[in-house]
Amino acid sequence: MSSKKSSNTLTQGRAKRALQVGSLATSVSSSYAWNALKQSFQSADAKERELFELHIKNALKIVEGSHELRGAFMKLIQILSMRSDLFPTEVLDILAVVQSSVPPMDYELIRTQVKSELGKEPEQLFRSFDKKAFAAASLGQVHRAQLWSGTQVVVKVQYPGVGETVEQDLKNLKALLNALTLIARDVMRQNFDATELYQEMEERLREELDYVNEAKNIAIFQRLFAGDDEVIIPRVYPDFSSRHVLTLERIEGYKFQDVLAPGVDRELKDWVAVKYFEITWRQLCSFGVLHTDPHPGNYLITYHPKIAILDFGSVRLFPDEIRAGYRRLAQAILAQDEKTMAGCFLELGYLDPGDDPEPLVRIMYLLFEPVLEDRPYDPRDFHAVERAREVTNISLRHRIFKTPGHRLFLVRALLGLESYVQQFGTMTNWHRIFRRCVTVTSKKKSRKKTKRT
Repeated sequence: MSSKKSSNTLTQGRAKRALQVGSLATSVSSSYAWNALKQSFQSADAKERELFELHIKNALKIVEGSHELRGAFMKLIQILSMRSDLFPTEVLDILAVVQSSVPPMDYELIRTQVKSELGKEPEQLFRSFDKKAFAAASLGQVHRAQLWSGTQVVVKVQYPGVGETVEQDLKNLKALLNALTLIARDVMRQNFDATELYQEMEERLREELDYVNEAKNIAIFQRLFAGDDEVIIPRVYPDFSSRHVLTLERIEGYKFQDVLAPGVDRELKDWVAVKYFEITWRQLCSFGVLHTDPHPGNYLITYHPKIAILDFGSVRLFPDEIRAGYRRLAQAILAQDEKTMAGCFLELGYLDPGDDPEPLVRIMYLLFEPVLEDRPYDPRDFHAVERAREVTNISLRHRIFKTPGHRLFLVRALLGLESYVQQFGTMTNWHRIFRRCVTVTSKKKSRKKTKRT
């Protein structure tokens, strides 16, 4: 793949992008259709082996396409990389490459975008502005800079034209989603409805395109974590920001990967694991406001230590009833109160009236095993791949579980949390930490402040 190269332009033009997305969808779906035709002439082992190889081939094909199209298409692939019910683990690993291998755009395009948004070129606005981006994502990239006052900042610049391509992709991606629906139904025997997936992605993408909205998200997090001196939320510089350019305080620290490296002090690793666990569950159960992008580049550990949260484009504000529903569900899981759990499944939209809650209760016990017992638990004893396989098997056997829109980015955040906790390998009483997180009552005053007008 050519992911190392700099990309000059986004693939624009609805017809062109529709052709490429449509061709990809056709290629993926037809490959499964052809495979299904051949299966009647194959042994069971041959069927399984060929289907697995086909999953790998199509995953690589989708990843290759995402680097060329960027925008909404790449976001979709990132979301699909979390769907263990649709693809086996080996395929998810390939799709996850999209999270960290986006090539930057040429500086001349970035310069033009900054001038269009702020009225002057970067060299006029800033004492210094690095031409080479130090981070690139699906919708924009980030450059280090220095204000004329000497303040060190980072400048997030949205790719020129990405707004138009997102609008095009939202109209054209249904073809690919339809193909994936067929894959889920005919290959994985899973009842996959892409409707809410599409709606949720559309809402979040429109928010991520608006850096004024991201600045509002930052202000919300600054208020919510104002009383926690172990959490850093960066300052926004509004005079150097707009709808497509966002200038923030530069925070120095170590990325999660650095802390995970061999030789790093065990005490620091344990602190990071517990702190990240606490702030994630506080967001969901106490604040009802969740940072939903667990990309390792979105968190830094400073020398104090403190944890800095970065990139607030993907933030989910849950209605009070959804926040309260998840809080009650978490408490019911701790108490192993299956009647209350069943009520929460209905309330949150995971089951319909009349559905048997027992399979979903079993899934909760599998997923929340580390917090069920009041004892020290080593997260490395939680074999995520095996648990995911068990969860998938239960889902496939019963096929009754719905996927409400609010689940999409919640799962994204919680899967990221699970991955980091396992990698840090912190042995502690996760039951007591979790119970403390989900029993803290949020203040009404704080909730009112988070509501947008």
